[in-house]
Amino acid sequence: MKTDAPDHLQRSIGARQLSMIAIGGAIGTGLFLASGGAIAQAGPGGALLAYAIMGAAVYCMMQSLGEMATQLPIAGSFETYAERFVDPSLGFALGWNYWFSWSITLAAELVAGSLIVRFWFPDSNPSLWAMGFLTLLMALNLLSVKAYAEAEYWFAGIKVATVLIFIVVGVLMIVGLLGNGGAVGFANWHLSDAAAGKSAPFVGGFTAMLLVFLVAGFSFQGTEAVGLAAAETANPEKNVPKAINSVFWRIVLFYIGAIAVIGFLIPFNDPNLLRSGEENIAYSPFTIVFQHLPGVGAWAANLMNFVILSAVLSAGNSSLYVGSRMLYAMAHSGQAPARCGHVNQRGVPTTALWVTALIGALAFFASTVGEQKIYQLLYNASGLTGFIIWLGIAICHLRFRRAWVAQGRRLEDLKFRARFYPLGPWAALVLFVVVLFGANIGVFQAEIFSWFDFISSYILIPIAVLLYLGHKVWKKTRLVPLQDCNFNPGQD
Repeated sequence: MKTDAPDHLQRSIGARQLSMIAIGGAIGTGLFLASGGAIAQAGPGGALLAYAIMGAAVYCMMQSLGEMATQLPIAGSFETYAERFVDPSLGFALGWNYWFSWSITLAAELVAGSLIVRFWFPDSNPSLWAMGFLTLLMALNLLSVKAYAEAEYWFAGIKVATVLIFIVVGVLMIVGLLGNGGAVGFANWHLSDAAAGKSAPFVGGFTAMLLVFLVAGFSFQGTEAVGLAAAETANPEKNVPKAINSVFWRIVLFYIGAIAVIGFLIPFNDPNLLRSGEENIAYSPFTIVFQHLPGVGAWAANLMNFVILSAVLSAGNSSLYVGSRMLYAMAHSGQAPARCGHVNQRGVPTTALWVTALIGALAFFASTVGEQKIYQLLYNASGLTGFIIWLGIAICHLRFRRAWVAQGRRLEDLKFRARFYPLGPWAALVLFVVVLFGANIGVFQAEIFSWFDFISSYILIPIAVLLYLGHKVWKKTRLVPLQDCNFNPGQD
């Protein structure tokens, strides 16, 4: 190894960029595309309630992560916390599941980006576009962590501006100050569909809300990336709590506000919403709302297509960054090949980046040759992993706080104290378990049972368990005693 090359990550992410990374992680295609499907499934009231409950759970989870990340801003974040405060085998399972999730998510975003571009260039080769996007994202990440953070700052800025404009325009349309139809009011909250036997504001009952919990959870996933970015953040003691605390208000403003506007303006039985899961700009509820504005309908689709493309590139940028940092951290803790822990002269873990990109590219090319069901299986599994990670974060925090007290430390000495402890992490833990096992209950209620749907919905749960048990048997690990839990940020 060259003596002039660093052997660790660099603290190059500033407060401005870290805050935008927190926003960018919480705003993606889930809001721009899947939110319409949530309204169609559960109605305006059911979707709003489900997003609000999930938002509260994510806020509690982020408070837990914030307390640990501020006290120990180290590489690996929750994977390392699991090793130190719970069981090294749990850290192994969380780390590899998280890396797998983001590697496959990277492939998903490449596919989504190539399809979105075909809105403008329908006869172009989607594989070439995806390769071009991957090259761009690799260049940003290989250049330096500053380049990644700055790119994410502007990607997130575009999304934030769009959501704010959407909410403002939507409120003006609801009260009748914009649009040609007068005030909309609560008309769509009292809508009935006699043919379907459904009526607003709650459509489909509790089962439908469980499905929206899953959609909402997928939408919020990525917020935990702030914990990983803490290891490369300047002045983490000040900047991490600031980013963590702002997540709640962004969730309320961007998600709850946008879902409320969509529920007021678009009826739950709108045929476009029923196909909102398709990767097509025509079915974005944002586009549907803007098309009702006089004089802008002709270019609304192009505008929203550009915004959603920026959201996809932002998600891909984060996927590559987060996946590589998790692999880097696992290499340093002996959970992954040591080569993945090497960094270049700019402090970038190049090997971990290339391995993450390679897995993403392989999954993408598998989808382009007709193996759509295989690709869908991997994509669904990557989404389900998020809930497993969040569950792990809640468990880590409960052990973190118990170990802190058991070692005679004062709560007043914590650099950041999570709100609502212990109710917060316990409530989040229970909800995440309910979503993991209950959100796909529709698989068992279908007229014809589908093994593919069953496997794609639940495959990652037994895989996570097998990773944990396999490592435990192999390494003969045990639960870390509270007195032995390591709070030293410089000691592995």
